Amino acid sequence: MKMLLIGYGGREHALAWKLAQSPKLEKLYIAPGNLGTADWGENVAMDIRDHEAVIRFCQEKQIDLVLVGPEVPLAEGIVDALADAGIRCFGPRKAAAQIEVSKVFSKNFMARHGIPTARYATFSKLADALKYIETVDYPLVIKASGLVAGKGVVLPETLDEAKSVLAEILENGAFGEAGAEVVIEERMTGPEVSLMAFTDGKAVIPMLAAQDHKRIFDGDLGPNTGGMGAYAPAPIFTSDLLAETLENILKPAVSGLRLEGSPFVGVLYAGLMLTPDGVRVVEFNCRFGDPETQVILPLLETDLVEIADACVNGVLAETEIRWKTGAAVCVVLASKGYPGKVESGQLASIGGLPENSICFHAGTKVNADGLLATSGGRVFGATAWAQDLPAAAKSAYDAVDKIYFDGMQYRKDIASRALKPTTVSAYAASGVSIDAGNRTVELMKDAVKATYTSAVLAGIGSFGGLYDASVLKAMNNPVLVASTDGVGTKVKLAASAGRYRSIGHDIVNHCIDDILVQGARPLFFMDYFATSKLNPEQTAEVVTGIAEACKESGMALLGGETAEMPGVYAPGEFDVAGTIVGILERERVLPRTSELKAGDVLIGLRSSGPHTNGFSLIRKVFADTPLDTVFPELGCSLADALLAPHRSYFNILYSVLSNPHVKALAHLTGGGFIENIPRILPADLDAVIRLGSWPLPPLWKLIEQKGNIVADEMYRVFNMGIGMIVIVDNTAVAKIQKLIPEETFVIGELTAGGHKTRLI
Repeated sequence: MKMLLIGYGGREHALAWKLAQSPKLEKLYIAPGNLGTADWGENVAMDIRDHEAVIRFCQEKQIDLVLVGPEVPLAEGIVDALADAGIRCFGPRKAAAQIEVSKVFSKNFMARHGIPTARYATFSKLADALKYIETVDYPLVIKASGLVAGKGVVLPETLDEAKSVLAEILENGAFGEAGAEVVIEERMTGPEVSLMAFTDGKAVIPMLAAQDHKRIFDGDLGPNTGGMGAYAPAPIFTSDLLAETLENILKPAVSGLRLEGSPFVGVLYAGLMLTPDGVRVVEFNCRFGDPETQVILPLLETDLVEIADACVNGVLAETEIRWKTGAAVCVVLASKGYPGKVESGQLASIGGLPENSICFHAGTKVNADGLLATSGGRVFGATAWAQDLPAAAKSAYDAVDKIYFDGMQYRKDIASRALKPTTVSAYAASGVSIDAGNRTVELMKDAVKATYTSAVLAGIGSFGGLYDASVLKAMNNPVLVASTDGVGTKVKLAASAGRYRSIGHDIVNHCIDDILVQGARPLFFMDYFATSKLNPEQTAEVVTGIAEACKESGMALLGGETAEMPGVYAPGEFDVAGTIVGILERERVLPRTSELKAGDVLIGLRSSGPHTNGFSLIRKVFADTPLDTVFPELGCSLADALLAPHRSYFNILYSVLSNPHVKALAHLTGGGFIENIPRILPADLDAVIRLGSWPLPPLWKLIEQKGNIVADEMYRVFNMGIGMIVIVDNTAVAKIQKLIPEETFVIGELTAGGHKTRLI
C-alpha cells in the first residue's frame, strides 16, 4: 500500500514512525514532513492547503490511502476534495470536523445529543456577553469559537477580568475571525484526561487514556501551551470510567454526527474532565492529539495501516485492536520564550538515546551550514516506553539528557501526578519513611543551629521560621531582596560521584551572588531537598553543606523542607533548591543604571569552575568519560574540576560596593556572558568583552575541544573562568582593583549600542 501522510509536527513524526512498521506499507510519503519523518518515508515539499496539488500528487504516485494529521487541513475540507477525486482518506470531512473547528457548534451539538459538558452560552455581540456574565453565579471559562492553536481559552479570576477578556476578543479582534463568536461556560473542576478513539462512522474503539500537561512550568503553572508532555495509560482513568465515557460520550457523538448527515471517519479526540458529578467533555478534537499521539502509538500493537484502512472501508468492527503492556512518557523540549516569542536557529544535538526511546522532531531544520537547528516553539518530544510508568518516565528523562540546544526548556514533572503518593496513610506502602526523615533531622540539626544568631526565634522543626526583623528599625529606607534558585543538573554529577556536601555550598552561594548584585547582604536562607528515597546520611551531607555556606556569609539557615518522592525521582537521584532573603538601604540598590555610560570598565573576578550552570551540556560532552579520569591539563580528576563549589563573592566584594565608583555587578549564571550582562544595562549600551584579557582555565579548552563547541556557544552557556563582573567608572579602575583582595582582570568596557554583549 502506498500512503501519503499530511503534516509536519511531532505528531506526524510519531505517525510516520508507526506507519513505517507495517508490513502492508509499500511506500510512505509525508507532506511536507520534517527532519524526523524523513527517516521513515519520503518528504514532499508541497503546499498542503493547495488541494489540487495534493490531488495531482496522489494521482501521479498512485496513492492508496491518505492520512491527515493536523486540524487545519481537515477544517479546510481536504478530505472532501480528495474523496471527490476518488482518493481514499483517513480523517473526517469538513462538516464533521466542525466538532473541533467551531466550539459554538460543538457545544450546541453536545446539548442536542445529551452529551455531558459544562453549562454554557454563546455570543457574537459584546453587550450581550457582558450582560450575561453579570447574571451567572459560577466561575467562568471564556473560549474563542474558532481554531487558535490552543491559545483561545482564558480563565478569568474576576468579573472585571472577564469583561476585559471579552472586549479584547469580541471588540478588539484579539483572535481575528476565530474570535467572532465566544463560548462562555462554567469552569469545571477535576483532573483532565485525553481519550482518543478510532471510528469508521459507526463503530467506536477507544485507545488508551492519556494525560497531557498544558502549562509551560512545573506544577501546572504559567501560560497554556500546545502541550509540554504526556503519559499513557492514565492510571486515574479506570475501566469503569472508560465504560461510562464510551457509552455517554464517544458513542453518542459518533452516532449524532452520523444522524445529522456528517459521519465521522478517523480519530475522535475527547478532552475530558473527571468532575465530582462524573465525566464531562471539555472539548472535542477531530484528529490525533499532540503530544498524546507520541505516547499512544508506542503502546499500539495492532498495525496502524490496518486500522486506518478498516476505518475508511467501514469495517472497523471486524478489526481487533490490541495494546502492549506497560506505559509511555513523552517530554516536550521547547525553545526559549515559548509559548510566546521564541528564539529559533539554535544549534541542536541528539546523543545516543536509551533503549526503547525515540526523539520525535517537531520544530527543527537544517541550517545554512548543514547543521541541525531549532525552528519553532516545540522542538522535540523525548519519548520512552517501558513495563511500568516509573521506568518509562526515567527513560524519557534519560533521553532528555542526551538532547541539547541553547535555551531548551522542559517540564521536569511529566507523569508526576500519576506517581505521587496519594495519602499520608499510604506513606509506608509507597516507600516513604518517616523514621528516615527524623534521623535526617537529627544528623543535620547541629550544623543548622550553628548558623543561628539571636535574630532566629524559631527554626528547624518549626512549621515556619521566625526571624526578628527589628534590625530594620535601625535603617533609614530598608529594602528586602529575595531570590529563589536551584542547582540544576549538576546534582546528577554529584550523585554519580557520591559527593553531596559541595552541592549544599552551590545552592547557597548561587543565591548569595544573585542578591549581591543588587547590593544586599544576606539575612536568612530556606532550603528544599527532594529525593526518591531518603538516605539520612546523604541528605544530612547536603544540608550540612548548606549550613556551612550560610555560616561563612553570616547568614542564618532558618529552615526548609525535605521531601521523599519515590517514582518522581530515579533511585539515588535528588534535587536541591533554596530561597534567600537579604537587606540593604534603598539608596544603595544596584545597578545604578542611570549612571552607567560608555567608557565604564568591566572588571572580572575568577570563577571556581562551571559553578551551577551548563551541566546539561557538560554531562553530554563527558557522557562516556568516568568522573575519576585525570586529565593532565586539569591536574585533578574530572569530578574535582566539575564539582568545585559555586563561589560566593560576598565576603570579598560587599565592602567594596559602598564605593561610589562601583555602578553595577553581573553574576554570570545560565546564559553566560551573552545573556547576563545585558540584564543590568540600559537600552543604549553594549558590553564589549575582550577575549584573551584573562587567562582561560584549561577546563574550558577541554570542554570546547571534546564537545566540538563553537566559541560563541561557549560564551553563551558558560562563565569561561569569570564568575562575577564589577562595572566601575574608568577613572577608578586601579583603585577598585586594589580594594578587592585577589587578582582581578579588566575584561572589557561599555560602549554605545543596542543592549547586548559583543565579543571581540
